[in-house]
Amino acid sequence: MEIWYQLLSFLPFEWAQPGTMLFMKNALLGILVLCPLLGLLSCHVVTGNMSFFSDALGHSAFTGIAIGSICGMAFPLGMAVALSVVFALLFTYVRRKSNLSGDTVIGVFSSTAVALGILIATWGGGSFTKFNNYLIGDILSVRPAEIGILAIVLILVVVVWCLCSNGLFLSVLHPNLAHSRGVKVGAVQALFTVVIAVVVTMALSWVGLLVINSLLVLPGAAARNFAKNLRQYHLFSVLGALVCGILGLMASYYWGCSTGAAVSLLLAVYFFAGFILRRGK
Repeated sequence: MEIWYQLLSFLPFEWAQPGTMLFMKNALLGILVLCPLLGLLSCHVVTGNMSFFSDALGHSAFTGIAIGSICGMAFPLGMAVALSVVFALLFTYVRRKSNLSGDTVIGVFSSTAVALGILIATWGGGSFTKFNNYLIGDILSVRPAEIGILAIVLILVVVVWCLCSNGLFLSVLHPNLAHSRGVKVGAVQALFTVVIAVVVTMALSWVGLLVINSLLVLPGAAARNFAKNLRQYHLFSVLGALVCGILGLMASYYWGCSTGAAVSLLLAVYFFAGFILRRGK
């Protein structure tokens, strides 16, 4: 981290000066790791019509945090990650074995998770207010260890994307064709849902449950307005998420507002700008 702090000292901002505001420097590094990850995953979320899947995972992560807190765990986020992964795998299984649409299955899991989370959080007359920070999020509280874990996830996702992105997209667009080409559709989809579960859970305390879904939908949705091929689709999604993430962090610092909400609104502006430009052609 010391190398990162020294590099930032060359920036013309008061918070970038040596020995000051380490929380802001950590938050910027967190944005640089999280946003490309969200941009990549957003492409598949939008293409696979799983726009509300991240929302359902956020609810399951909240349930895991509530369970971990009640059990007195020092690191309840670990329980949240474990429960979200189980939730994601169960969702994949039910979706493949059921005749219900993906949106219906997501709705079932989402409503179940949020009801269970609230029940556990308020069990025995407990107060829900201690979990409010997970609703809004606070990226300024991010710790270097969390950034390191998410950086490892980013590297793994990039490697997986380079190796099997074509099979992943084919399994979404045409599962039968993907199966005929030798793609293990079930395994690929399960891997993807597990990755989303880990990312959503790790980012929950940074950006908040209320806007985590928008950060996994808007980059890919906006990129569709500009992209002419699959490569541009990924590029515009990642760059859009990264630029809006940095600008959102700056806005939250100077205006004193929520970082997650600022990033989400900037991504919405990105989407509508692309939509208007495309309609004008």
